[in-house]
Amino acid sequence: MLNVIEDTKLTFLLESDKVKLKFRNMIAEEEPVSRSDDIFVVGDRNRITQVISNLLDNALKFTSEGVVSVNVARKQEDHQEEVIVTVEDTGSGISPEIFPRLFTKFSSKSFSGTGLGLYISKNIIGAHGGKIWAQNNDKGKCGATFCFSLPLG
Repeated sequence: MLNVIEDTKLTFLLESDKVKLKFRNMIAEEEPVSRSDDIFVVGDRNRITQVISNLLDNALKFTSEGVVSVNVARKQEDHQEEVIVTVEDTGSGISPEIFPRLFTKFSSKSFSGTGLGLYISKNIIGAHGGKIWAQNNDKGKCGATFCFSLPLG
């Protein structure tokens, strides 16, 4: 999973340099994990990459200056271990009028997209047995956080 995130992040580094953004990548673990210890998810690498790319693309689109963070954590709940990937930005946040239908088709305030990315991402994550959700940071005044979880196999 870490390799997928690193590969995807590299695609966006040049773009982030153009808009005065800093990329942060943090790995949160109950026990420290070395770079050689990867988090393995059983799934379609290309589709999971598509989800991460979509979340990073949205973070860049709505953050003209500031920070985009990508965080990875393991979580154990009810005898099920999962990985949680979080993409957080310090951009404009999610509009209150869009928020209730955020993961539905054609819901976007951007003029540079179709409004299908989050809908597709929700279906990809759901097909892998995971969940995807979002929240505004500080009531929408300081960006948004998008998270998805996937079961570890």
